Amino acid sequence: MSRVAALYVAPERKAPMVPVTSVEAEAGRGLVGDRHHGTRHRHVSVQSRDELAAATTAYGAPVPEELTRRTLTLDHGAVPTTPGARLVVRGDEGDVVLEVVRRAAPCRVMDTDIGPGARAALHDRGGSICRVLTSGTIAVGDEVELPAA
Repeated sequence: MSRVAALYVAPERKAPMVPVTSVEAEAGRGLVGDRHHGTRHRHVSVQSRDELAAATTAYGAPVPEELTRRTLTLDHGAVPTTPGARLVVRGDEGDVVLEVVRRAAPCRVMDTDIGPGARAALHDRGGSICRVLTSGTIAVGDEVELPAA
């Protein structure tokens, strides 16, 4: 089973991503304290360190997870990208269910923050954009149940 390896939020658009050890997820609203909180569908962006490793190989240099603008990083596994697929974050205080809305397109800012070509290296490796279906706390170390491939 995968685990939450890292969590990041940014209080406003273009602000640096801030690492956090836990965050409140609100159903229908997103992550409290993140720039996308309260948006219609873009509540949580999910990526995997396996996909980042593949992007690093394609890019030829490290692709730091905190510079990809994603809010939740899994320690391993393939992030589902099919709309409607569900991920379940199993926390100490209950489960948080996330539903894939769409594949996450690499952010344009990555070519500036990481270097030219970083965005292309993350094409098809950028993870997913999800909506929060059930409220709860997500913390680094929580298990994440991914749908069967």
